[in-house]
Amino acid sequence: MIVKVKIFVAILAFFQLNCGSFPRKIAEQPAVEPEEQASAPEEEAASEMPGLAEEKEEVPVEAPAATTKEQEPEETPAEAADAAAIRVGAERLPLYLEQLRQSKGVALLVNQTSMVGNTHLVDTLLALGVKVNKIFAPEHGFRGAADAGEKVRDGKDLETGLPIISLYGSRRKPSEKDLEGIDAVVFDIQDVGARFYTYISSMHYVMEACAEQDVRFLVLDRPNPNGHYVDGPVLDKDYRSFVGLHPVPVVHGMTVGEYAQMINGEGWLNGSVKCKLTVIPCSGYNHGTPYELPVAPSPNLPNMRAIYLYPSLCFFEGTVASEGRGTSHQFQVYGHPDYPEGDYTFTPVPMPGARYPKLEGKLCRGYSLAGEHPDSIRAEARLNLGYLIEFYRHFPDKDNFFLSNLFFDKLAGGAELRRQVIVGKTEEEIREGWQEGLEAFGKIRKKYLLYE
Repeated sequence: MIVKVKIFVAILAFFQLNCGSFPRKIAEQPAVEPEEQASAPEEEAASEMPGLAEEKEEVPVEAPAATTKEQEPEETPAEAADAAAIRVGAERLPLYLEQLRQSKGVALLVNQTSMVGNTHLVDTLLALGVKVNKIFAPEHGFRGAADAGEKVRDGKDLETGLPIISLYGSRRKPSEKDLEGIDAVVFDIQDVGARFYTYISSMHYVMEACAEQDVRFLVLDRPNPNGHYVDGPVLDKDYRSFVGLHPVPVVHGMTVGEYAQMINGEGWLNGSVKCKLTVIPCSGYNHGTPYELPVAPSPNLPNMRAIYLYPSLCFFEGTVASEGRGTSHQFQVYGHPDYPEGDYTFTPVPMPGARYPKLEGKLCRGYSLAGEHPDSIRAEARLNLGYLIEFYRHFPDKDNFFLSNLFFDKLAGGAELRRQVIVGKTEEEIREGWQEGLEAFGKIRKKYLLYE
């Protein structure tokens, strides 16, 4: 009788989700440009709640203070037929739903990318009987609309009434009070695989708070669009900051689930504490699998071209040059008013996600990569230092090229790259100095991989 009631509740929740009871889809969030989605497999129908039919599957309980990867139930005929398609962790409800239903209080570290099919994870879990108590918001906020670096205030979600606690404002780490009544925190955010992309830093501090307060931490894994390569200088610990907390390369080649296991396993949390970590893996994914993001991960990464170029062009953030914020080609163009070379001009102006862009209102000369096909950029599978080196070589005021606050060094994870560019080292000469660090990191990374 109990089983029949559970099945009835599951069916009822399914129809609630797909027949209008929870209309919020966060549709106002910017999607990856349509041109970048042309080669992507067709998404599942908007009315489908992936994995709901398998809700009755049991989920093993994880061991205290340990990292666990949930055991997967036997593949159903539907999953076997769809084996080639990627399913993100959030869509694999049978692996974590019952665990969350049994929690006395759940907090979510989420943003606009936290989708289950076409429905936000917040709405999905509430409809399925999970006691969601609050939302933690990373850089750019719960809706993903705030500027880079803009402080995000606490607030309330108008649709659900849930409190939103910013972790990119007055604090970066949840307080003991923030976790009162919470016995599980869920992380579900799309990352892009660069050390200076701050979602993994937010994840670090929430893991740390969970470890200190004996709260379980659950990562719903998502593919890394730059997960097919590892490259760049490994961060010097003397240069730790929110844009680089860990001794990893600029491009680490790991999903957030793998990365969380590494943070936990390597003792990188304060005092080497370990949290009760569980990772719900993706299915149908490996590190060589191209993955087209269905939702833009932040305001200034609007398409796959920008996402692939971001690890290379982000270095311009530490210089006087514009990297395209305040244009429609963010992280796809770069230039400066005094630059004498280049065949492309643009003028940064205020716009959503860039209210005060660098070089606002000034005509910049430089280069556009907006005509490059995303697949060709992805196929390079390495940082391209040529953009930075050549721009510096032709820039007339070299003494003032790098910002005086040396933000460039925080992005690079040390002062060496800046010094090498200044003295005229070639890209290959610079790369030679990375190899020892990359080899050492590769051995660490290997221990935590969930995918080939």
